[in-house]
Amino acid sequence: MSERIVGFVMSGGVGSRLWPLSREDNPKQFHDLSGDGSMLVKTLQRLAARKDGEASVFLIASERHADRVGRDLAGVDLGRGGALFEPVGRNTAAAVALATLRTLAEFDDALMLVVPSDHEISTTAQFWQTVEAGIPAASAGRLVVFGVRPTQPETGYGYIEAGAERDGVFDVSRFVEKPDLTTAQDYLAAGNFYWNAGIFLFRASAMRDAFQSFRPDIWQATEAAFKAATSDVSGLYMAQDLYEAIPAISIDYAIMERAADIAMVPAGFRWNDLGSWQSLLDVGPADKAGNVVIGDVVAIDCQNSYIRSQGRLLSAVGLRDIAIVSTADATFVAPVSHSQNVRKVVEQLEKSGRLETKFTPAHDRVIESGSWRKRVHHWLFEETMPLWSTIGVDDRFGGFHEALGLDASPLMRPKRMRTMARQVYAFAVAKARGWDGPANQLIAHGIDFMARHGRTDKGGWVRTMNVDGSVADAAEDAYDHSCVLLALAHAHMCGNPDALRLGQETFSFLDAHLEDERLTGFLEISGGRGERRSNPHMHLLEAFLAWHSATGDRTYLRRAARLVDLFRNHFFDRESWTLGEYFDDEWKPAPGKRGEWTEPGHHFEWASLLVDFAQRSGQVDLTGFARKLYASAIANGLNRATGLAYGAVSREGLPLDGISRSWPQTEAIKAAIALDGTGGPDLKPEIEARVGRLFRWHIDPAPLGLWIDWIDERGRSQATEVPASIFYHLVTALTQYLDKTEEAGRVGRA
Repeated sequence: MSERIVGFVMSGGVGSRLWPLSREDNPKQFHDLSGDGSMLVKTLQRLAARKDGEASVFLIASERHADRVGRDLAGVDLGRGGALFEPVGRNTAAAVALATLRTLAEFDDALMLVVPSDHEISTTAQFWQTVEAGIPAASAGRLVVFGVRPTQPETGYGYIEAGAERDGVFDVSRFVEKPDLTTAQDYLAAGNFYWNAGIFLFRASAMRDAFQSFRPDIWQATEAAFKAATSDVSGLYMAQDLYEAIPAISIDYAIMERAADIAMVPAGFRWNDLGSWQSLLDVGPADKAGNVVIGDVVAIDCQNSYIRSQGRLLSAVGLRDIAIVSTADATFVAPVSHSQNVRKVVEQLEKSGRLETKFTPAHDRVIESGSWRKRVHHWLFEETMPLWSTIGVDDRFGGFHEALGLDASPLMRPKRMRTMARQVYAFAVAKARGWDGPANQLIAHGIDFMARHGRTDKGGWVRTMNVDGSVADAAEDAYDHSCVLLALAHAHMCGNPDALRLGQETFSFLDAHLEDERLTGFLEISGGRGERRSNPHMHLLEAFLAWHSATGDRTYLRRAARLVDLFRNHFFDRESWTLGEYFDDEWKPAPGKRGEWTEPGHHFEWASLLVDFAQRSGQVDLTGFARKLYASAIANGLNRATGLAYGAVSREGLPLDGISRSWPQTEAIKAAIALDGTGGPDLKPEIEARVGRLFRWHIDPAPLGLWIDWIDERGRSQATEVPASIFYHLVTALTQYLDKTEEAGRVGRA
């Protein structure tokens, strides 16, 4: 029996050439493109089906797809194989180096076969017959590639120029990048050019030696990441900080175009990389007129066209050589001969911050805007407002209770200034929305407690008070002052007689004691230096916009503009579309994990605030930033099992805090409401889906008027109490939802 071959399936690509079907969260390899299973599963099964010798099969995939990969691997006998997960994509050279290290560690100097995860190959028998033909050359230490004889002048593939034949294989004269049409025609006529199938066969030591000769930096960096990897039952996980240090380059550039004595085996199978809608037309089940029709489609008098619908009815008449692909939120139309240019569409969408390249629309999308209105209104005004306006109020010592138990009993906890202020704000917003409860008394009750017990000698506000109102922590925190200012602005709009004076005093304190003397934002606490955060600045932006609404004074917009400039210049990373949380005193990202820490909830929160500021100021480019924040949070920040936003993820989308709290879900609702109608996609169905998830996971399972604040990665409640500070998030998002859908209802009736 032939010696074992260790196979590696590379599954880290996005497949943007098949947009709008293939997207970052659900790329091409996970789709069933030919009606007989996903491309990934078929590739795994093909490698596992070797008849003339043993085969172990490994998969190298993105860590963000780990759950999906686990499901696909479950039905395949991998023969001592498994999954290796990349925390970030570093191109194919890193993947091949990682595969080589794994092979040397477990199988010594075995033969290795590296294949893409998303190519169509005619039969498994023909595939393995071709691979077996390359074993003698690979066993002798040569790097072996596989070439497909071209059938037409294809400009979408790379080519291999074959030289002399010896020992049943061809020497490789050179590798050629994707040619123009004239050059491709010349290659076809020459007869010694082959399409490069991207499949490699070699002995592990040969690839190790090639890396050490041509790119020792890649080998050493990958080896460091491999040695620090951790594993569980799902696979081997690389250390992010080490793996992202590996240079990102393809195996072709790093090794294959430099190495000597490379052998090529002509493929004995039909092959298609399924990299364009043209290629799917070529291999798909065509009707008598040459059309490939998939989904709910009515096609009349059409010829040689690829017509695919994912959901809604698609009708076409009189098409010739056209590709139409329609999904729930996007449609692509082009001549099939131009379908490779879909990448230009994707690039344009990404430049403008559109969401449709990043994530697949939720399956539970509700088409009718306002479907949750009745439930939202009842919960907000008939269940939770009556509870928090009575049991949530501390009538003995003043102020409000910091938290309630799941039995709705008050918990005697220290009272944070931010919570007291947020309760004032929530009752003011409820009053503005028409709540007929005792809002004015509650607002006055809260402000009185805050002012009597929480002021400092310098005119600021303390961080925390004990239950009886005595000071527990006298620190003057920028975050708390933002909450106080927000509450006072809305109290002023409700007619509270003390709110304007207290607000002016708070602004005076803010300018004198919390503003950085270098005019670069605000300090964390009065007199404090060191690590700085973007979050207090976000809440100050929220407060400044509220005071602009309360007074009409553009002074507050100018204050807001300075914070927006900080966002542009320091908080937002233009490459990853992420928002940093922690910085040093010079606004550089904090070192280590804290510099990588991003919170999807804050992405959503900033998005809605930026749209608000853009509409007030005329800085319309900020809407593009808001879309990018929303897209980043949706693409990288959601638990795919529940659809809820994680607590925190890295800039590459790896979960750092797997708990889903209720407040990020409310901010997702607000962001979708803010962005809907700003020139991007119709987000009304997404708004309904987000409200539905909030109720499904956080509100409906909770006792009347309360909510489950902590949900783990598997959708299980981890809540032991109900924090009052979340009330403000819920009231804001749900009143905005009621306003949005009421407006939509008026438009519909008109």
